[in-house]
Amino acid sequence: MKPIQVGLLGIGTVGSGTFNVLERNQDEIRRRAGRGIEITMVADLDTERAKSVVGDKVKVVADAREVIANPEIDVVVELIGGYGIAKALVLEAIAAGKHVVTANKALLAVHGTEIFKAAADKGVIVAYEAAVAGGIPIIKALREGLTANSIQWVAGIINGTTNFILSEMRDKGLDFDVVLKEAQRLGYAEADPTFDIEGVDAAHKATLMSAIAFGIPVQFDKAYVEGITKLAGADIKYAEQLGYRIKLLGITKRTDKGIELRVHPSLVPAKRLIANVEGAMNAVVVNGDAVGTTLYYGKGAGSEPTASAVIADLVDIARLQGADAAHSVPALAFQSHTLAAAGKELPVLPMSEVVTSYYLRIRVSDEAGVLAKITGILANAGISIDAVLQREADEVGGEGSTQTDLIILTHDTREGDMNKALDEIQGLHTVLAPLTRIRKEELN
Repeated sequence: MKPIQVGLLGIGTVGSGTFNVLERNQDEIRRRAGRGIEITMVADLDTERAKSVVGDKVKVVADAREVIANPEIDVVVELIGGYGIAKALVLEAIAAGKHVVTANKALLAVHGTEIFKAAADKGVIVAYEAAVAGGIPIIKALREGLTANSIQWVAGIINGTTNFILSEMRDKGLDFDVVLKEAQRLGYAEADPTFDIEGVDAAHKATLMSAIAFGIPVQFDKAYVEGITKLAGADIKYAEQLGYRIKLLGITKRTDKGIELRVHPSLVPAKRLIANVEGAMNAVVVNGDAVGTTLYYGKGAGSEPTASAVIADLVDIARLQGADAAHSVPALAFQSHTLAAAGKELPVLPMSEVVTSYYLRIRVSDEAGVLAKITGILANAGISIDAVLQREADEVGGEGSTQTDLIILTHDTREGDMNKALDEIQGLHTVLAPLTRIRKEELN
């Protein structure tokens, strides 16, 4: 059988990894796919660098549209990234009847509904395993392996940069700014790390997982997004003393009122496996009604781990080539005509309606009655306290200090109620600095 002909748009880190792994494991991949998979055309603005990767056997061009226009190309692999030209090229490839493989989580999180509809109308596949958690096959697990389940919740460490930073803050007792510079020096963080440290990258991935888990449209604009830039070394230390570790989690959860979709730092019990995921590694926990809780762990980025996911998508397409598109796995796991209705029945909730528990750190004057006043405000708001830790004044501000930290853990409460209580607490004259609030996830 004739090999599948693949055109690669962009041959940077992931593109070169895809080419190298495909070349190295060609025989084994052919045995699995039932036919060969060959990259026969590459588009990259730096044609000389591209030629140094692929050699003389592959045609290299500067214009990606030449790849799309080539009638011999069966599958277009988009590895350019971003929302702009990548969107145009993906839609043009679909219009030309090409299957598409992409690692572009930002594109799909924002424009996925349009792209998946265009693909369904044209009868082609858009595959995107590499868009979430690199080499971890979490998309396939959610779409296929757990298809018998009613998914209850998904929680994941899905950004390696932030997990590396938080691991270093905990191990070395350093503050965020110091560790960020080290992460940039080591190449774990970009020169402009905004998408990572502000939680946007993780939110793109959580949005896709939410749509697959619950059969709702892709709705990145409704995700709550909070990064790690305001975390202090003191919070990492206090959390550890209380038996927790702080992780940036992407969380999506089914509730009676709708779907939670949020990314933010979270206290996780240290005994949970996901709390012990360190460095730049990723992990996703999925809870289904039939299977219970399952954990997926591995490298969330990098040349060959991500290439592994890209090639897995190519193998799936090779197996389905010539089959009726209606019999392929739907892009978002559920039949596309059911998504809109499900989106109305299961709306994405505003953050004010989310119910969770909290860690509070409040810098206060070291005087009588302060704790009673704060706990009284929480009680009046219907917020139940789980634990209180008061630091010695000397430990917080040095010998002779007149201020201290109150650490309060709460039971579950509605975020909107917590917001009102915190506004009142912040207004007390004995509260000396902006208070810190971190959500707590037990992940039972």
